[in-house]
Amino acid sequence: MRWAPDARGRLERAAVELFAEQGYAATTVPQITARAGLTTRTFFRYFADKREVVFGGDDIPENAARLVAEAPSDLAPMAVLRQVLHRVAEERFTGDRHQVGTWRAMILANDELRDRDARKRADMVRAARVAFVDRGETPLQATVLAELGILAFQVALDTWAAEPEDRPMTAVVDEVLDLISAQTR
Repeated sequence: MRWAPDARGRLERAAVELFAEQGYAATTVPQITARAGLTTRTFFRYFADKREVVFGGDDIPENAARLVAEAPSDLAPMAVLRQVLHRVAEERFTGDRHQVGTWRAMILANDELRDRDARKRADMVRAARVAFVDRGETPLQATVLAELGILAFQVALDTWAAEPEDRPMTAVVDEVLDLISAQTR
C-alpha cells in the first residue's frame, strides 16, 4: 500500500476524512499519514503543513495572474474577469460540490483557517492587480477589478457549494457577475 500511486490524493482524502471525524484542530499530520498508509516525510514532500491540504499550493495567485495575462488583449476588463473565473471554476472546482462545501464549512469554523483563507485571497488580489496593470489598466482600475474578481469568485464558490441542486459553478459565477453588473447600471 505504501508505494501505491496517487500519494497526494491519498493524503488529501485521509485528511478530509479525519477533519470530518475529529475536526481540523484535533487532527495531526502523523494521523493523516497513518490513515493514508504513507510516511510523514511523504506528507511534507507535498504539503508545508496541514493547512496546505485545505488550501493547495502557493501557485494559485500566480495562476490567476497568468490567466489574466493570457486573456485576449481586445477583451473588456469585465469580460476578462468572467473568462478567468470560468477557467478557474472549470479547472479546479468541477466535481464534488459536497467536498467543497465541507472544506468551506471547516474553514469558516476555524480561526487559523479563516486567517489563512484571508491571506490567500489577499495574495490573489495582489497578483490579479499586477496582471491588470500589465494589461494597461490604471492602478485604481486594476485594484477594483482584482477585488471585484476575487469577491465574485468567493461568493460564487460559497453559493455553489451550499446549493441543493447540482449545476456548473460557471453558472453561479455568471449569476454573481450579472448581479454586480446590474447594481452598477
